[in-house]
Amino acid sequence: MKLTESTWPEAEASGASVAVLPVGSTEQHGPHAVLGTDVFTAGAVAEAGIEQAAVECVLGPTIPVGIAAEHRDFPGTLWVSDDTFRAYVRETCESLASHGWNRIVLVNGHGGNVAALRELCGKFTRSGTGYAVPFTWFDAVDADDIAGIEMGHGGPVETSLLDYLDEHYVRTDEFERAAAGAATQWGEWHSGVNLAYDSSEFTDSGVVGDPREGSAETGKKLLTAAAESLGDLLETVADRER
Repeated sequence: MKLTESTWPEAEASGASVAVLPVGSTEQHGPHAVLGTDVFTAGAVAEAGIEQAAVECVLGPTIPVGIAAEHRDFPGTLWVSDDTFRAYVRETCESLASHGWNRIVLVNGHGGNVAALRELCGKFTRSGTGYAVPFTWFDAVDADDIAGIEMGHGGPVETSLLDYLDEHYVRTDEFERAAAGAATQWGEWHSGVNLAYDSSEFTDSGVVGDPREGSAETGKKLLTAAAESLGDLLETVADRER
């Protein structure tokens, strides 16, 4: 059941045991991929994962703005502070729990959200309000094993899934520009330390990796793998004793 497409009596009648809350980011993904990449991919994985699960779930609306100040030099990027993000997502989880959906899986599409999601889920769980765990879709799939590609940023993994979801989200005529200004890894490393705080310090196009290495067919495989992993997690969270 999608909350945004349901009425309150329908929500009241739901027998769902788990709530799923997608969390994304509105940020640059190079000149070839739309700013809503993390919103669209997180939402798609959440829906596909629910379809795989043998438990009834409630799907909440995707949170569209996250911790993304590292991309602030690229126009269109939006971000909030760590504290604002943690509070907003935690309180959204509290509102879900108030209606009885107190087992929650947060489906994340943005690397910058990972640490904060883990922290807020821990605090939410320890408070006794409910039980919440974060699921970052690209950490749950082995893209190298599936297609011989690596995650990066705006690279072949995200571009492939985005292309599979809707080809209009990807500007293929910008692939050369994206690849020419891309970095080969995230950050500028020295003595085990990342010296860079913003992506503009090490990538001219905002991209890490080569988006030309992906395809819509690869995106389909990635979505299938992520959905299967999430479906299994949803069943585990529903049954796990607390």
